[in-house]
Amino acid sequence: MSNDHTRVQEFFSARAANWDTRFPDDGPAYAAAVGELGLREGDRVLDAGCGTGRALPPLRAAVGASGVVIGADVTPAMLEAAVRAGRDQDAQLLVADVAGLPLRTESLDAVFAAGLIAHLPDPAENLRELARVVRPGGTLALFHPIGRAALAARQGRQITPADLRAEANLRPLLAGSGWDMTSYVDEDARFLALAVRRG
Repeated sequence: MSNDHTRVQEFFSARAANWDTRFPDDGPAYAAAVGELGLREGDRVLDAGCGTGRALPPLRAAVGASGVVIGADVTPAMLEAAVRAGRDQDAQLLVADVAGLPLRTESLDAVFAAGLIAHLPDPAENLRELARVVRPGGTLALFHPIGRAALAARQGRQITPADLRAEANLRPLLAGSGWDMTSYVDEDARFLALAVRRG
């Protein structure tokens, strides 16, 4: 495991037990973002970097009992928190790294990724791996329950031109990784970039 992954695991392991209590009002934002993925009954969807699994219940509701929901995270403590919250009832949980997912090529209809992109050690390569597991025409949602400016203010920092989630940076990054961005929203209440897997 790389040093980047070790740092991510250390960061989230230390916060897993209290993660949901720190952000108790995010549920509706997750549900609304899932709603924009356009999932249908029977679809197969991955929550990449699922953390404590806050997106798993709305993902399950969107694909129904006949669909497949997988929650993958590199930090076991976050998945343990998801189990304690009962969210393992909505998905199969995997300890897995987005650098090499244990999933078949083109086996999914969609990927939901909340807060993931800022923690990717190799964003272009990792987004290519997400593209690998999604069928052509499938969708990707890069989400955060608050926008870039609000998140930077919360963290006591400024947004820089190098910010990966800036539209001018994210659009070509996605394009070079097999995705075509279809919409981009960055407002105080949410960040949501949607993309379609190029066929």
